[in-house]
Amino acid sequence: MKLQDLTLKQFLEETAGNNPVPGGGSVSALNGAIASSLAQMLANLTIGKKNYVDVEEQMKENVGKFEKYRTHFLNDIDRDSDAYNLVVGAFKLPKETDEEKVLRGKKIQEGTKVAALVPMEIAERAFDMLDLIVETTRKGNKNAVTDGCVAMMTCRTAVLGALLNVRINLGGLKDEAFVKELADKCDHIEKETIAKEQELMAWVKTQL
Repeated sequence: MKLQDLTLKQFLEETAGNNPVPGGGSVSALNGAIASSLAQMLANLTIGKKNYVDVEEQMKENVGKFEKYRTHFLNDIDRDSDAYNLVVGAFKLPKETDEEKVLRGKKIQEGTKVAALVPMEIAERAFDMLDLIVETTRKGNKNAVTDGCVAMMTCRTAVLGALLNVRINLGGLKDEAFVKELADKCDHIEKETIAKEQELMAWVKTQL
């Protein structure tokens, strides 16, 4: 059974166990799914309200966008765990002969790149969703403005958590150009994410 198909209780119990998956990457993806769901709720609570007629069509579009984000994040929960298992499988390859050692080293590097790229995609996806959450929170139903803020905070966690998983995998890679490219991207996304969250948090507090 896929991780995304577990009940909430089952997923938490699986996470709490002594198996390294689901780990931080999968939980980051779950945070992305939660953020998209909560922001979608805010958009839905705006639709049909007479005070928000001017943004109704925009909110309907946002509902569809959040729906797509949630589907991607749910799939990412399993994709991240699969990437980790790929690396584990590579380390288990035989290393008796020189040829086996070379092949094993190659597979470890290939697997580790995948294990870095998958959380990078999760981080980028969550980062892309930040502006949509901001827009929905600022223009949506004021009675649910704090839900938008929680969605933003949860999305921030999805981004920063995924970036940590990128960075820990970069430490095991020999491709210096690949490492630098992703490390620079991590730094940029992290800085922008924190700034966007702080800005929305400050605005939300003025609305309470």
